[in-house]
Amino acid sequence: MNDYLALIPRPQQLIEAEGVFNLTAATRIVLDNHAEAEMGELLAEYVHAAAGLQLEVTSAETAGAIVLEQTGRDEPDANGFRDEHYELVVEKTQVRLTAPTSYGLARAIQTLRQLLARQEGAVLPCVRIIDEPRFRWRGMMMDVARHFFTVEEVCRFIDLIALHRFNRLHLHLTDDQGWRVEIRRYPKLTEVGSLRPCTLIGHEGKRPREYDSQPYGGFFTQDDIRRFVEYARRRRIELVPEIDMPGHMQAAIAAYPELGCLDATIRPRCHWGISQHILNVEPATVQFMQHVLEEVMELFPGRYIHVGGDEALKYEWAESRSVQARMLKLGLSHEDQLQAWFINQMAETITAHGRTLVGWDEILEGGKLPPSAVVMSWRGEKGGIEAAHHGNDVVMAPGSHVYFDHYQAEPTAEEPLAIGGLSTLGHVYSYEPIPSALPAEERHHVLGSQGQLWAEYIPSMKQLEYMAFPRACALAEVLWLRKEERNFGDFRQRLAVHRRQLDALNVNARPCR
Repeated sequence: MNDYLALIPRPQQLIEAEGVFNLTAATRIVLDNHAEAEMGELLAEYVHAAAGLQLEVTSAETAGAIVLEQTGRDEPDANGFRDEHYELVVEKTQVRLTAPTSYGLARAIQTLRQLLARQEGAVLPCVRIIDEPRFRWRGMMMDVARHFFTVEEVCRFIDLIALHRFNRLHLHLTDDQGWRVEIRRYPKLTEVGSLRPCTLIGHEGKRPREYDSQPYGGFFTQDDIRRFVEYARRRRIELVPEIDMPGHMQAAIAAYPELGCLDATIRPRCHWGISQHILNVEPATVQFMQHVLEEVMELFPGRYIHVGGDEALKYEWAESRSVQARMLKLGLSHEDQLQAWFINQMAETITAHGRTLVGWDEILEGGKLPPSAVVMSWRGEKGGIEAAHHGNDVVMAPGSHVYFDHYQAEPTAEEPLAIGGLSTLGHVYSYEPIPSALPAEERHHVLGSQGQLWAEYIPSMKQLEYMAFPRACALAEVLWLRKEERNFGDFRQRLAVHRRQLDALNVNARPCR
């Protein structure tokens, strides 16, 4: 395959043709049928960035144009997903992008963006591409709680994953070390909870621990969030907000001590790992968290709302007389059942707003999930298989393959400090999101997968890009193509070409050695 067709992820069907289409200042972007002006404007932005041409967007028929044609409406399916099929035809006299939805057009625009970057100057190779993704959920997760990232950095990451035809960005907004989203009803969540007094130096496993002396903070105002929600919407990327509960809530309890189980004053956590502090389950606390979710849902219009549910240590529940009394009143015999009850209270609020609850696989423990809940299986595949058996949809996110906070090469001593583990480029590319142990009749429950960028050891955007790329390129292809269609050697050859585009975008991708 010629360098100019070295696309990532590789399209389902690509037919080369002779010749090129030359873009000039006179080229127009024409909107046909249901195509929206903002799709044309987005394409015009990419053409200007790549070729320096400012193309006019019009609905008038024009010869020698780039035509965007949307043949249907953006109607979601039962799970809130849209058709992402598209066709891209480049001829000597015209370019045409056709899709039934704006979501398909958005993916076609990114393919065209890659084609344009492969050539010198304002030239597109003649080609016909017919394409659609294998999986409906193709995501990346960005942790802004342990280390904070600016609106501009979040937008940059959105654009980079859009380039690779992902369609989800999961934002981990709160944790023990910081609360990063403004909740107007409860201002102390950011006034107090967003600022930790210091930060661990070195690895969590090192003893004795050392800390710097710099307070560390930052949070998104609601206007900030509206900015990157709109930025993502134009690229047809859905944002999935996570408010982790009932554990990982030390920053929230520091702001509002009445949410906790102890009569004590605490502060946001300065080192990593799992805090033992957990929310109590009093009616006022349940209502507090429901109010938080209501504000979050006002900010994030997407279908899926993540409530965490992972690593909720229950020592304080076991020792609390009031929590145990609450369990007795609810007729519960174990703390795991209490967490299941708590998660179901959140599910009721989320469902009442027409949304869908997502949680890590611990939400399976202790009781039956609502049938609409989605499970993210991170502790291997077991949780995902169990959830599918129960009829719940699943996002496979096992630490074994798609935790991009892990080291990506050996010897690890030559790599930047990371949490541990090893996920090489080839290991990521070998991942198959549908477990072989899952019966055929249940495999439709696997929505897809996503790559995790937990930020304990990712203090900057430069480091985040290093940990994400090129492994995110590999995952993008895993989620786009069936396993039998993938070839790692071919992928490596295309990646060598694709890296030139990443370099042009100043992406701090790890070199492939």
